[in-house]
Amino acid sequence: MDDDAVFRALADQSRRRLLDRLFARNGQTLGELCHDMDMSRQAVAKHLAILEEANLVATRWQGREKQHFINPVPIHDIAERWIRKFEQPMLTALSQLKKTLEGGEDA
Repeated sequence: MDDDAVFRALADQSRRRLLDRLFARNGQTLGELCHDMDMSRQAVAKHLAILEEANLVATRWQGREKQHFINPVPIHDIAERWIRKFEQPMLTALSQLKKTLEGGEDA
């Protein structure tokens, strides 16, 4: 996985909005994704290509229509690598604080 491509893709508000729309209803066509977007069809197609390149969107042809599906795996991988490792020390510190406070209440 190319973390840089995923981060670049997620850095743009329009691409995040497209991912949100696919999360809400997976399997949309380009025409459906263009609805209510303040940009041209070509701009939406370009954003989708960047999302596909980052492996955040997968496509499938159904007849003459190309459907787009969100792929959550790269986001999960980033969460595991960049977020979860920071959670453990915090949880340990909170647990220690709780134990200390509970010990202080008993005294």
